[in-house]
Amino acid sequence: MLGANDGLVSNFSIVMGFAGGTTSAGNPEFILLAGIAGLLAGALSMGAGEYISMRSQRDQYEHQIDRKRIDLLNNPKVEKERLIHLYEAKGLSQLESETIATQIISNPKVALETLVKEELGISVEQLGAPWSASISSFVAFCAGAIIPIVPFFFGMEMIAIICSAFLSSVALLAVGGLLALISGKNPLWGSARMFLTGLFAATVTYSIGYSIGVYVN
Repeated sequence: MLGANDGLVSNFSIVMGFAGGTTSAGNPEFILLAGIAGLLAGALSMGAGEYISMRSQRDQYEHQIDRKRIDLLNNPKVEKERLIHLYEAKGLSQLESETIATQIISNPKVALETLVKEELGISVEQLGAPWSASISSFVAFCAGAIIPIVPFFFGMEMIAIICSAFLSSVALLAVGGLLALISGKNPLWGSARMFLTGLFAATVTYSIGYSIGVYVN
C-alpha cells in the first residue's frame, strides 16, 4: 500500500507539473511521456532500493549468525553459560535454566537458532527475500503510478488532465482510507489527509510547471 501510494502521489505530481507547463505550448503529448518515464524511473528506483536495503540487512545478519556459529563450535560451554544467564534473567531458577540450556546445546541447529534469537534478536526464518521484496515494491509503485496516466492513453489536452486528476483523487481517497482502517484510525480522516496531501503536491508542481511553461514560451 505504501509503495502504491508513493507511485500515485509522485506520478500525479509529475503529470500535473507537465500538464501545467506543456498544454499552453500545444504539446500535451509530453505529459504521457513524462508519466511513463516517471513510472519506470520511480518503480525501478523503488525496486533497486528495496533490494539493496534488504540484501545489505541480510548480509549483516548472516555475518552475525556465522560469527555466532563459530563461537558455538569453538566455545560451547561459554554459550551454554550465556543461555543459562538469559533464562535466569527471564525468571527461571538456576536448575531450570541449566536443564533447558543443556538440552538446547545438545542440538547444534537448535542451539544456533536459539542463541541468534535470544542474543541478537534475529529470527533465522525471517531474514527476508531481497528479490521478492524488490519485485513487490516495483509492482506496487507501478500500480499507483499508472493511475494518473491512464487517461492520456485515450485522449489529450484538458479532458485527459481532468480525468487524470479525478482518478488520482479517487485513488488517494481510497488508499488513505484503507491505510487508516488498517491502522485502526478513522478512515474518513485518513482519506481526507491523503487527498489533501496529494492535492497539495500536485497543485505545487502544476503551478511551477505552468510558470516555467509561460516563461519558456
